[in-house]
Amino acid sequence: MKCSFKKLVLGFALICSLNTESATIRLKDSTFFLGARENQLTGVGLVSGLNTVGDKDPAQTRAAFANTLRKYNLNIPASSLTSKDIALVLVTAELPSSAKNGSRIDVTVSALGDAKSLEGGVLAQTILFGIDDNPYATAQGAIAVGGFSLGGGGGATVQKNHPLTAQIIGGAIVEKTVPETLVRGNMIDLVLFLSDFSNAARIAEAINERYPSSARAIDSGSVRVEIPESYQTAHVFFAAELEAIEFTPDTRAVVIINEKTGTVVATGRVKISSCAVAHGNIIAEISEDLEVSQPSPFAQTGQTTVVPRATTAVTEQQARMKAFPELPRIDSIAAAMNALAASPRDMMAIFQAMKQAGALQAELIVR
Repeated sequence: MKCSFKKLVLGFALICSLNTESATIRLKDSTFFLGARENQLTGVGLVSGLNTVGDKDPAQTRAAFANTLRKYNLNIPASSLTSKDIALVLVTAELPSSAKNGSRIDVTVSALGDAKSLEGGVLAQTILFGIDDNPYATAQGAIAVGGFSLGGGGGATVQKNHPLTAQIIGGAIVEKTVPETLVRGNMIDLVLFLSDFSNAARIAEAINERYPSSARAIDSGSVRVEIPESYQTAHVFFAAELEAIEFTPDTRAVVIINEKTGTVVATGRVKISSCAVAHGNIIAEISEDLEVSQPSPFAQTGQTTVVPRATTAVTEQQARMKAFPELPRIDSIAAAMNALAASPRDMMAIFQAMKQAGALQAELIVR
């Protein structure tokens, strides 16, 4: 009797061709203004109403529960408190520089203890602090969990997404603002999301085409722009026009490999020198049969038993060596990989071997 059959196939996937045409992007999508950024807020609070799936009464949860009750003049020792309907949580948020008193921001809630789920919970009022340990917002409200976890007898469980992380859209009210320092003297500084000397120079050049002799690249990560006289009293409008300026970014030649997920990403500037590649595929088949073993007809002892028997077969497909001419474009590299019928994991081994042979003219990053 055959009870299970497993087949593991290593090696068959296609990679699609990539568009290598250069495209312009807005400064808004590649830079931000120095002094006008978001600030991280954190706090620790309690979520109630968890229907026996909260923390299993750890000391820190009982202490936080007792502190909350003291706010309402209920002085109950922490050692005497017990409830599986509450959970100790970490509350985080991003405070925009433009947020004013009374503005609402989104918060993320995550369990700190051994709660099984936050579904159906309500966050008690929690103070959110900045990096300077000053309070900037307060959060509370019903949380929205994007998953669930169900369990039954015998250890059977069903889980979707992460029930221990939740959100409250607009769940925090800003109580204190962070001053926005967009303009310093008569200058505005643009900071690149990814530092690059070429892109900093190109951004300065694009701004100077619009506002002559107003911008210069300070270093690989910032560009300083002088505010024209016509915008001395309209800094916001000038910043908005800067964000709309477009430039053509310069990208590095890089291949990124993620061995955990089998993902391979290559930029358009990757080139491969002339080389020859042969890569074989392995097919492993594992089957398990159950055989019945019985004692002989006239045996006085013994009993019928079921004995599992596993069979393993490994087949390695023959690989032909394929000669690659010089491949200066990523779409031609993709076509060559498709011709080899290489899976993402095959491509990982091929790119690594090419890098060792000096044929891959790009930075290779393995994560």
